[in-house]
Amino acid sequence: MAPWVLHVDLDQFIAAVEVLRRPELRGRPVVVGGNGDPTLRSVVATASYEARAFGVRSGMPMRLAARKCPDAVFLPADRPAYEEASARVMEVLRTVPVSDQNGVDVPGKVEILGWDEAFVGVETEDPAAVGLRLQQAILDRTQLWASVGIGDNVLRAKMATDFGKPRGTFTLTGSNWFEVVGERSTSALWGIGPKTAKRLAELGLHTVRELADADPKALAAQVGPTMGPRWVGLARGDARSEVIDSPYVARARSRETTFQHDLTDWADVYAEIDKLARHVTEDVIAEGRPAVRIGVKVRFKPFVTVTRSRALAAPTQDPDVIAAAATQVAQGVDHERPIRLLGVRAEFAPDSGRRLDPSRGRAGFGGDAV
Repeated sequence: MAPWVLHVDLDQFIAAVEVLRRPELRGRPVVVGGNGDPTLRSVVATASYEARAFGVRSGMPMRLAARKCPDAVFLPADRPAYEEASARVMEVLRTVPVSDQNGVDVPGKVEILGWDEAFVGVETEDPAAVGLRLQQAILDRTQLWASVGIGDNVLRAKMATDFGKPRGTFTLTGSNWFEVVGERSTSALWGIGPKTAKRLAELGLHTVRELADADPKALAAQVGPTMGPRWVGLARGDARSEVIDSPYVARARSRETTFQHDLTDWADVYAEIDKLARHVTEDVIAEGRPAVRIGVKVRFKPFVTVTRSRALAAPTQDPDVIAAAATQVAQGVDHERPIRLLGVRAEFAPDSGRRLDPSRGRAGFGGDAV
């Protein structure tokens, strides 16, 4: 039996959960975010495919989404409902027999990536059939559709899913890697975002194939000894083939809030940062692990976002120390522009959580709004 990695990705997950709760919304454009009021400042958490047809995307301001799709149904985010639906899906992945071991079907290894996606490691002669089996099992037990990417490592499986969406499967391996993605922009690679793709383009590396053909040492001299070889490796499709099924441990906790009116008085800014930092400290204490680094996120008007962070002198769960560190970080941010969003992030020691996948960049700044 050959080892395979399957990437299971639920289609329009949050919107799909809402439609299950409100069947009358089926076929209508649905946008979920904030408290569901598009006249207030918040961002889109997800949009149904019908809303996406109008250009609505995750992370877009709700006001802009309302302009693009005024007939959409706007709903508030309901985190507990999504967590419950996600747990049911992950239980399906952990219990459905899919991996052939000595003639006996057993469940595969499951590595959870988020609410709506996970890797499943299997040993089989027919990974496409396994993908369809998982897809059907999820639909039967949860009424949610999933797409399945099949690959010989986590990078290819993850990227294959996009070619199978919605409700389909796709296989991406070393044998068809360049045929499928070779002429695509480097931004198509998992772990390379628009800013990195722009930087690579400035170096004359526009496509996946061009990046794969680059000399890792030469690129390292231009962008750094770590990132240069890493980016070339991504373009060549290099990644781990093992699915890590150890329990997920958070690398950080963060809180952020969007203001309905821009903050211009920095006394107010510091007061909000202090409040967020103390909420984050509550999460840190609940984790039972000390913070080692504090970050601050600032979104200026209209929509320019910067993040800054600093290491703490010693690991801590002290709210005063964390709040003071957040305030100090914020002092290095532009004080002249109006602020529409603030966030504070507490990071744990790298060895206290599962390491990031080699094909992924540094964890992003996110968290629950206060």
